[in-house]
Amino acid sequence: MNDPEEPTEVVDAELVDDDRLPDLPETAAPARPLVDRHTILRPGELPATTRPSYTERDFYVSEATARRMDEQSASKNTDSNYRSQRGMFERWCAAMGRVAKPCTTATYVEYIVSLIARGYAPNTIRAHKSAIRSMQPEDAKPGTSVVNGVLKEYAKEWGKRNRVKKAPAITEPMFRAMVDTCDPRHPIGIRDRCALILGRGNLHRRIELADLILPQVDVEDDGVAVWVAMSKTDQDAHGEETFIPAAPDDLLICPVDATRAWFRMLHRLGVREGAFFRALTSAGTLQSRVTATDRGDNVSGDAINDWVRGRAYKAGLPNWQAITAHGLRRGGAQEIADAGGDPTKQGRWKEGSAVVKREYLDRAQSRAENPWLKVQAARRAQSDA
Repeated sequence: MNDPEEPTEVVDAELVDDDRLPDLPETAAPARPLVDRHTILRPGELPATTRPSYTERDFYVSEATARRMDEQSASKNTDSNYRSQRGMFERWCAAMGRVAKPCTTATYVEYIVSLIARGYAPNTIRAHKSAIRSMQPEDAKPGTSVVNGVLKEYAKEWGKRNRVKKAPAITEPMFRAMVDTCDPRHPIGIRDRCALILGRGNLHRRIELADLILPQVDVEDDGVAVWVAMSKTDQDAHGEETFIPAAPDDLLICPVDATRAWFRMLHRLGVREGAFFRALTSAGTLQSRVTATDRGDNVSGDAINDWVRGRAYKAGLPNWQAITAHGLRRGGAQEIADAGGDPTKQGRWKEGSAVVKREYLDRAQSRAENPWLKVQAARRAQSDA
């Protein structure tokens, strides 16, 4: 018999019918690791099993970051071209009842073929192809194998019918005639002479000249050292220095004389920092840049072109309309190759550049070994005899 003073144990229980068992709580399934083909695990590290909870803060960037993103490495010209090319694609898609973003591979191929039907140059179509594909989401880009195959065959056909017209090389006689038009007493003449000589001596692209700032140009007695902060083959802006030797016995085209003269003129104009080449009025004063583009005091590549073409016109060159700043680069590289040198480093081409080999080195060798030169030499030998 139980002791009435002993506490009674109370047990919670669920009453059920004899033929039914109670519902048992569901056992939670073990969490599956969050692993995909991009996961990288260190030795001994376990994969995560739960996803983080994101808030709006995780998706927004600051104003400063947004500005930096807008100033990313792609040039303004590239941005403008891409906007134009993407706009064309979007309008075409709207007219055809197709989705522009994200587009299907079929739409991508159809549009490229439509550009081929219009007779666009292969390089132009490649630019459109790149602009369209880069506008697509990373995980929804159209396939490229068919487009690349079609374009490759079209490029062969197009090449048989067309020859790309390049800006003429500015040869040494042309270069001297252009430099000779530069008035050494006028600021514009001093500036243009310096631009011509540095452009040819350093095999500059026009935008490289336009982007120069004062600290990047260093004049020494034996030559001019120019630091090119970024170039077409240096998009990450590692920078590279190029040196032009002085020509004390040929003052007309001496880089040291020309650069020092322009530095002195900049000092007289009150310029102590910033852009190296400046926009000037016809009177030789600094041009107001209040309404200038976002390049600030730096001139544009088109302005460099205008200066070079203007000097070709003043020199009375018969093909002055076709001459551009690129002719300085081509002419200088061609003269180096003809003399047996390699212009690769001076022009900041990539090592082993196919362009340098095809356009300059092979050309120079081919002309030097031309069989007609042997014929001419034989004739001279006969006449001397």
